[in-house]
Amino acid sequence: MADFGIRFFLCNLFICPIMVMLLVAKRLLRNCLTNGMQFHLWYLVPVWLAVPFLPFRFIGLLPFFSWLGSLKQIKSPGMGSVLKTAPETASSNTLAQVDFALSVSNKIPSMVGLILVGIWLTGILAMVILAIKSHKRLKVLKDSSLPLQNKEIRLLYNSCLNELKIKKEIPIYSAAFLKSPIIAGLFHPCIYFPIHLISDFHGTNTPCAQPLSSGPLSRQAPGLGQIRYMLLHELQHYKHKDVFVNYLMNLACILYWFNPFIWYAFREMQNDREVACDTSVLLLLEEKDYEDYGNTLINLAEKISFMPFSFAAGASGSMKQMKRRIMNISTYKKPSVWRKLKGCAAFCCIAALLFGLTPMLSTYAAGQDYYKWNVSSEHITIWDLSPYFGNYEGSFVLYDLKNETWGVYNMNHATSRTSPDSTYKIYDGLFGLEEGIITPQSSSIAWNGTQYPFEAWNGDQNLHSAMLSSVNWYFQAVDKQLGKASIAYYLKKIRYGNENITADLSSYWLQSSLKISPVEQVERLTDLYSNKFGFTPENVDAIKDSICLFSSDNKSFYGKTGTGRVDGQDVNGWFIGYVEVHNNTYFFATNIQSSSNSAGSNAAEITKAILADLDIWQ
Repeated sequence: MADFGIRFFLCNLFICPIMVMLLVAKRLLRNCLTNGMQFHLWYLVPVWLAVPFLPFRFIGLLPFFSWLGSLKQIKSPGMGSVLKTAPETASSNTLAQVDFALSVSNKIPSMVGLILVGIWLTGILAMVILAIKSHKRLKVLKDSSLPLQNKEIRLLYNSCLNELKIKKEIPIYSAAFLKSPIIAGLFHPCIYFPIHLISDFHGTNTPCAQPLSSGPLSRQAPGLGQIRYMLLHELQHYKHKDVFVNYLMNLACILYWFNPFIWYAFREMQNDREVACDTSVLLLLEEKDYEDYGNTLINLAEKISFMPFSFAAGASGSMKQMKRRIMNISTYKKPSVWRKLKGCAAFCCIAALLFGLTPMLSTYAAGQDYYKWNVSSEHITIWDLSPYFGNYEGSFVLYDLKNETWGVYNMNHATSRTSPDSTYKIYDGLFGLEEGIITPQSSSIAWNGTQYPFEAWNGDQNLHSAMLSSVNWYFQAVDKQLGKASIAYYLKKIRYGNENITADLSSYWLQSSLKISPVEQVERLTDLYSNKFGFTPENVDAIKDSICLFSSDNKSFYGKTGTGRVDGQDVNGWFIGYVEVHNNTYFFATNIQSSSNSAGSNAAEITKAILADLDIWQ
């Protein structure tokens, strides 16, 4: 929860410029977009605001279909018999892993996150109380309302329903404590009409100079004509599902109570909603009736005030909003076919551009980077290996070098970057060899006498012993001599994960800034195996020897574990490596994550069970 607080705060930093982009796009293209299109662009906002609460990475539709279409479901030799039952505990001791890891502290970020969450929840509580009060006021209004009795207005109302081709029965009530008409009710919408408007216009039977509508009501009094306009406006709210949108708006305002951009956006959304409803009414009228409709708003401006019911939709609004609506009516012309086509094109461009920014708002994405794997040229089989992982969130990636095929479990997790922890020591040692800090013949570094909780660390180390016992201080000493500039150069050269070493030099690879995905782990291992880095072959061979766990005449097993320990809990477990067997080489990476017990040794056991069931390693 504390982690979510920080990520949610970061997501709100992204929301602000996206809102600005939407407002700028609407203003620049307002002459192309129809009023309805300008309002419908606001439908993107609830999508954006929902993304931070999704428990998965939001990748957007276009990347999703591109990725889905590129997956080729093939079975490579020896890789098609993955078991779907829970694996037995591995009993082989030939690949036993020494898995030492020191704990890093996450208390300060956690405390900040908890404070942010506490403030956020307090604000939500206050907003919920205000929403309940608004809902109670609406309930009082409903309880005090009576079915509309005026026969003329009921006849007019039925005519409006027919005019809009609305088949659903929408009750209409007269309300004493109401200044302007509203429509309310999520599942059972009802229209509430103020009694004072009915009494003001009741009995006014002066004939119109021009018909207000066709049919038997065409010669009704001007007062009834204005009532007709208001009824048509409220029914347009029903057709546009504005009550449902209001509920979404209220929910968003509760969750994002602290973000002024959200409040401003929803005020603009309400303005565009009323203009869009006005436009929908104008489409039903003849051009000569536009002035009458505008005069209706002007004549009722003093009676129509800001509506206190946040869960309803109506003709109310501020005087600034009323002025904008009247200006729209006075200059309105029905859009031509050409303008509609231009509007559709502009709408689609804006929606596609802004929708493409949606993944930036994912709290999952805010906490970690993702590897944009180009899968279009890869042969990939998606596996279900969930029984092997149990309660762990994790992934398994396998690459068959001979057949150039991939097997992946949990694609989303497999492309998610996380701290490499001790698996990074493979490359840290390689950088030290390349810089001559250590050599294949002389890789010893003297122990400085500091007592560590693991006895294997308390003594002089060479590359092989430091890699086997995962001795942090050995590789920290190498890093100290390398310096940040050299490390950054080598990380960029081999394209290692996000290449981020902004954290402290002694811990950037320990649950800190440097991150890499399981897919990238496998890709880097294949590059190391064939020395695509262009490093000294002797140095590459020295690294390979340091991670060799088993070797015989016809098969060899290479691997390195890694454990991320935060506040005493193992939260991130790795096992990466490769197997040479039967004139082929298989590269693998397993990552497991949980709140505890996610050690590299557990990742190794899962890996060995999968490889055994694939007949790759027995």
